[in-house]
Amino acid sequence: MTSSTRPLLNRRLAEFGTTIFAEMSALALRTGAINLGQGFPDTDGPEEIREAAVRALRDGRGNQYPPGPGIPELRAAVAAHQERRYGLSYDPDAEVLVTAGATEAIAATLLALLEPDDEVIAFEPYYDSYAACIAMAGGTRVPVTLRPYEGSFRLDLDELRAAVTDRTRLLLINTPHNPTGTVLTRAELTAIAELAVERDLLVVTDEVYEHLVFDDAEHLPLATFPGMRERTVTIGSAGKSFSFTGWKVGWVTSTQELVTAVRTAKQYLTYVSAGPFQYAVAEALRLPDAYFDSFRADLQRKRDLLGDGLRAAGFEVYQPQGTYFITTDITPFGDKDAYAFCRALPERCGVVAIPNSVFYDDPNAGRSQVRFAFCKKDDVLAEATSRLQRLAS
Repeated sequence: MTSSTRPLLNRRLAEFGTTIFAEMSALALRTGAINLGQGFPDTDGPEEIREAAVRALRDGRGNQYPPGPGIPELRAAVAAHQERRYGLSYDPDAEVLVTAGATEAIAATLLALLEPDDEVIAFEPYYDSYAACIAMAGGTRVPVTLRPYEGSFRLDLDELRAAVTDRTRLLLINTPHNPTGTVLTRAELTAIAELAVERDLLVVTDEVYEHLVFDDAEHLPLATFPGMRERTVTIGSAGKSFSFTGWKVGWVTSTQELVTAVRTAKQYLTYVSAGPFQYAVAEALRLPDAYFDSFRADLQRKRDLLGDGLRAAGFEVYQPQGTYFITTDITPFGDKDAYAFCRALPERCGVVAIPNSVFYDDPNAGRSQVRFAFCKKDDVLAEATSRLQRLAS
C-alpha cells in the first residue's frame, strides 16, 4: 500500500471511471432485466463463418502469433472489400493493418498521430473510447455537437468550420454515427472533405456500421472524396458487420505512410490478436452482397419493431438512419435526468438502457436522452416493449 499522496491514476485519465456499459450490464445481471444497453447481438453471425473459425483452429492456422500486420488472407480480403464496395484501391501488403477490434484501431491511430495538446474535433455525442483515447494520446478534444432536427440528429457545418483552429490536427468522424444513428450525407461529407483539404487536416473515420444503413441512407466513405485518400485513416470492424463482436477483429486502411505510423503504435499495444478468427473474417468479407442486404433488412425491421414500441410507451423517438441504436427523449414522461431514469428503469420495467449524457462533454446537452439497442431477437424486443408499456400507464 503506497503512502504517497500523489493520485495513483494518470491525470489524463482522472475524469474516466468504470464505463457506463459495465455499470448498466451489471445492473441487468443483478435485476434480471432485459439488456438493451450494451450494443452486442444476442445471436451469432453466419454459421459458415463460425465453422471457418473452427476449421482454422483444427487446422492449426492462427493458434500461434499471426504476422504483426495481420494474416495476408485477411489483409487481401479487406482490400478487395474496399475495392468492390467503394472503388477504393489499397495495397494489402502496405496499406492495410489488422487490429484488435476498432477500439484498438482508434487508440493506435490517435497515439501515433497526435502530439501533446493537438486538438481533435469529434462529433458529440461520441462513443466513450474517443475521449479516453484522445486523453491518453495527450490531445485536446473539441466537440462539435450533432443536434436534434426534424426527428433525427444533424451536423451544423458552420459550427464545424468555426471549431477548426491552428492547433487542430485531425477530425475524428463517425458515420454511421453511434449513438444517434446519423448517416452523413454526400453534401455534408463534401463540405468536410473541402475543409480538411483547405486546413490540411488528417481525418480518422470510424465506419464500423458501414453495412447498417436504412431506408434511403447511403454509406459513403470519406476516403472516396477528392483529396481525402491521402489524408484519411479508415477504420472497419468485423464485429458489427458479421455479429461476432467477441472476436475483436478490426482493421485500418490508408496510405503506406499513415498505416506505418499506426502500426508503430499498435505493435506495442496488443502486437497481434485473434489469429484463427482472422481466417474466418477473411471468408466473411467475401460473402455475396445478398448477405449484407439481408442483414441490413433484418436490422431495419428490428429497428422499426423497437421504435414502434418505444413510441407506444410514450418516448420521443429519433429515427436512426444507421447503426443498431435508437436515441429517445424522456421529457414526455416529465423526466429530465436520463442517468436517474436508466438506473431506475430495471426496477420499474425490467429493461436496461444507456443514458446519452455520458457521451457528451457537457452532460446537460444530452440530459434527457436515452439510448436503446435493437440488435436483439424479435421475442426479446417484443417482451422489452411490452414491459416498457408500464411507463405509459
